[in-house]
Amino acid sequence: MTFEETYLNDNILDALYDMHFEEMTPIQEKCIPEILDGRDLIGIAQTGTGKTAAYLLPILSMLDDGGYPKDAVNCIVMAPTRELAQQIDQAMQGFGYYLDGISSVAVYGGNDGSRFDIETRGLKMGADVVIATPGRLLSHIRMGHLDLSRLSFFVLDEADRMLDMGFSDDILSIAKMLPEEHQTVMFSATMPQKIQQLANTLLYNPVEVKIAVSKPAEKIQQSAYVCYEPQKLGIIRSLFKAGELERVIIFSGKKNKVKDITRELTRMNINCAAMHSDLTQAERDDVMYRFKAGQVGVLVATDIVARGIDIDDILCVINYDVPRDAEDYVHRIGRTARAQRDGVAITLVSDKDMRYFSDIERFLERDIQKNPLPDGLGEGPEYGRAMPCPHHKSSRGRGGHGRGGQGKPRQHGGDKQSGKRSKSRHHHRDSNTQ
Repeated sequence: MTFEETYLNDNILDALYDMHFEEMTPIQEKCIPEILDGRDLIGIAQTGTGKTAAYLLPILSMLDDGGYPKDAVNCIVMAPTRELAQQIDQAMQGFGYYLDGISSVAVYGGNDGSRFDIETRGLKMGADVVIATPGRLLSHIRMGHLDLSRLSFFVLDEADRMLDMGFSDDILSIAKMLPEEHQTVMFSATMPQKIQQLANTLLYNPVEVKIAVSKPAEKIQQSAYVCYEPQKLGIIRSLFKAGELERVIIFSGKKNKVKDITRELTRMNINCAAMHSDLTQAERDDVMYRFKAGQVGVLVATDIVARGIDIDDILCVINYDVPRDAEDYVHRIGRTARAQRDGVAITLVSDKDMRYFSDIERFLERDIQKNPLPDGLGEGPEYGRAMPCPHHKSSRGRGGHGRGGQGKPRQHGGDKQSGKRSKSRHHHRDSNTQ
């Protein structure tokens, strides 16, 4: 199905034409008509399916059609991380190129006071769309910088990640400030019970759209080392001594482990950098810039970059820890084998994580190759049976996009090059129009 076959307005279609977007992805085909019809919606779809466009395009189209207050925030898009907020803001600039008078501002934490002041000025000047992380948005609300009493659209992107990061109370606090009549759209990569409970709380008679999680690309060569936790750093050392590993992301679920791995690689004179929540926004931006530019060869990161960060030339992904969810495993290793390239994915499976890795294998419907441990590390546990960790002296390691939001509302507009297409559509939420 093409975008032309929807009721998206002419200005949106013109921008899509300029961007060479014609055919909709499955998530867009199922979501855009429902959102245009004013329905609450929950979408279950992984990164890379086009979900950002699935909610931004219909909302921007409706805002551009008019009937919404000019002196109010009309849409809030909430995202779990600064990086995702920046990417949504970038997409907003492209989709909104021909929209006269539709402004946006991105607000996210981890910056110095001057950034907060710039955001405050932007919010007070007025913005139709605010793209924000939960904590930063609450800070501005509590300081009286924006009023949500006339909001028309409330979007939660990567809701499961927000709950994992502890934003549940913030989300519910913000939701209590919204008017009774508004449209809520929620996207999540997974649908655990806690997401279902949140949907039941926030959404009214929602449409549920689920796009099956794709299996990892066939070009990804997957394997694993079954080991005890103290043997992991030894495996990392061996992997990097064995060959010239380049363009690598190492994922760990804990920032302290990220720091340990980075220290070990630095001792080995590996050109690496760490990415975790203790870094300031400026530091994180600098790390991502240097990694994307090839100035850093190995990125050691928490799941903050597992989703939504598009880097096409990653050759190897190493899971230092086994993800607790099979779909998270797919997201992680999906950073490699992009743009028709081959890729390698290696997972370190401790005795305590075997059951999670077994769940992943069942999800993938395949057994993943188990590699022998490098020489000198002793024996590992037998796969499929948890065992106490023996005291192996030899197994113990040492030591443990773009421009983004500019902080002021931008007017999206330009010369319209194409003629108007005749469209007719009704708004279901008439109580929101003024």
